[in-house]
Amino acid sequence: MSIDALRQRYEAAGQGHLFTFWDDLSPAERDALRAQLEALDIERVNRIYRKAVESEQQLKESAGKEAIEPLPEDAADSVIGLPEKESEWRAVGLDAIARGEVGVLLMAGGQGTRLGSSAPKGCYDIGLPSHKSLFQYQAERIARLQQVAAEAAGKPAGSVVIPWYVMTSGPTRQETESFFKKHNFFGLDPKNVIFFEQGTLPCLTMDGKVILETRSRVAVAPDGNGGLYAALRQPFSADKTQTVLSDLERRNIRYVHSYCVDNCLVKVADPIFLGYCIQKQADCAAKVVPKASPTESVGVVARRGHKFSVVEYSEISREQAERRDARGELAFRAGNIANHFYTAAFLRGVQAFEDELAFHIARKKIAHVDLASGAPVKPAAPNGMKLEMFVFDVFPFTHHFAVLEVSRAEEFSPLKNAPGTGADDPGTSRRDLLAQHRRFLEAAGAKVLDGVEIELSPLVTYAGEGLESVKGKTFSRSGYVESVEELDALV
Repeated sequence: MSIDALRQRYEAAGQGHLFTFWDDLSPAERDALRAQLEALDIERVNRIYRKAVESEQQLKESAGKEAIEPLPEDAADSVIGLPEKESEWRAVGLDAIARGEVGVLLMAGGQGTRLGSSAPKGCYDIGLPSHKSLFQYQAERIARLQQVAAEAAGKPAGSVVIPWYVMTSGPTRQETESFFKKHNFFGLDPKNVIFFEQGTLPCLTMDGKVILETRSRVAVAPDGNGGLYAALRQPFSADKTQTVLSDLERRNIRYVHSYCVDNCLVKVADPIFLGYCIQKQADCAAKVVPKASPTESVGVVARRGHKFSVVEYSEISREQAERRDARGELAFRAGNIANHFYTAAFLRGVQAFEDELAFHIARKKIAHVDLASGAPVKPAAPNGMKLEMFVFDVFPFTHHFAVLEVSRAEEFSPLKNAPGTGADDPGTSRRDLLAQHRRFLEAAGAKVLDGVEIELSPLVTYAGEGLESVKGKTFSRSGYVESVEELDALV
């Protein structure tokens, strides 16, 4: 597109101010700005802004008027205390994995800023004896599960593949890919690990004008974890025809498990969750944990005006938060942990209703260039907005939605806060993972003495299976093991 045509397009969209400094820019600066503006769908940005403002206003006006109800009983099940259901679902899930019908989507765009690290969060070492990163733990769970599924189906070793689609962000992509290459993809075949990038959107003034960060660069921000859906359609390599959606189709993937990188207990491609969703014929589903208390600051999966949704804790009255059902459990207890199931068909269909999804507005302090003087400005108060979509924004558009409740102690220990915080920090992640490994050993019939910490490599066990040989043994020494045989040294 010629520069005159580009300028006319932006002026027609009411964003002609982005050319304010054009005449003063060097050739390299002009090239950079032009590339950014050509890549930007400015008409879509305007539509998103209008929809977000409109939706925010509607939410304010309907606050308290739209009925918020707990999940209906037929939409939710639990694995807590139901071992027979668990094994039935596990068999269905393992069968789908063995047939090569399961893929995994990892949301890993965040940096460990609050942890005191500028590296991608998945590179973080929570202080385990092995010093493995979150990425390595998840990769090794995939490797072990591939083996377990092959054995269950009587297939040869190495014949079962679970492709791993890793969503990075602009700032983390290069470092994430380098980290995987440096560690030889943690034993996985590189062709089955696909990196792709979360989208960005321009930062806007309160009245919807795109902000210039410098004289030759538009200020942008990630479009939220809900940007996942649009990112699945974007090329992930130099071959512009290769997208995550096309790769899922090429591999005949029918079911997808999606999760966030910061949960050290995540059961990647959990066969129980997959089997449950397949049996329920769900097109989209959420794994949840029971709220720790009525006042816990966590969003819950519920129904808003007869549609499934994640309702923020601030939207629920104290009376609703404390309401109990017939079993004496909290009625609004389905704590959202960003752990989801989709059919590949549902992911392909999101584009059809994407324009109906409203982005959420986050008002922020956004550094920019003064359009009159060209001087850089660092505002002291919020001066603009970043637009984000949340991964759960698609829930109201599902046809067959399902919810599976799981044990928090077994499946959810997020890493959010700086070391030493005492909650959702590296110390609690380490504690929770090692406590789970103790439970694995004890459930297999071993005794672990007080104060003893044993870390089991995910390559040894995915979820406590394969530990039959420890029955009757007492472990008196701490350590890390990479095979069942190595446990004998800790007796």
